[in-house]
Amino acid sequence: MPHAFEVDSYTIRRKFFTVLGASFHIYDDQEQLIGFCKQKAFKLREDIRVFEDEAQARPLLTIKARQAIDFSASYDIVDATTNTKVGAARRKGFTSILRDSWEILDADDRLIDKLQEDSTTLALVRRFLSNLVPQKFHLGSGVIFRQRFNPVIFKMDVSIENAEVDRRLILGVAALVAAIEGRQSN
Repeated sequence: MPHAFEVDSYTIRRKFFTVLGASFHIYDDQEQLIGFCKQKAFKLREDIRVFEDEAQARPLLTIKARQAIDFSASYDIVDATTNTKVGAARRKGFTSILRDSWEILDADDRLIDKLQEDSTTLALVRRFLSNLVPQKFHLGSGVIFRQRFNPVIFKMDVSIENAEVDRRLILGVAALVAAIEGRQSN
């Protein structure tokens, strides 16, 4: 199993300069590169790939939107080594206007957990002050996604304490949130 699926904490950091699409490095808590994420540019439907490293020779996950409209989109997360669906993330459109909310689904699209922004009040403040107030998400009771305060480069820490959710799904959701929220905060 790739190292990226075994660690209890990692940081996703957006590359400062990319010509087309967004790119993210994934570092473990020892600051060793454990993954590289590439968001394809000019796609009608979101297409995000997670690789073992920046060489992009060994894909780990593919994340693809089922529909073109992002408002209440569902994103399939597939293990690229076995080509099997690990699960999906579905954005809650109207709910996410006030407070970002996602439903986490298993491989058969059954609800298994929810990912929510920390508080409605802070979420509303973020809508007006953009990335001056970093986001924090909770996935169930055992996983936290925490954006670092950095007005220039998007960084998000992921801490896994007691997760019942497949770690491949956690990494896929983290990459998806980094790509979408990172794009919205720029």
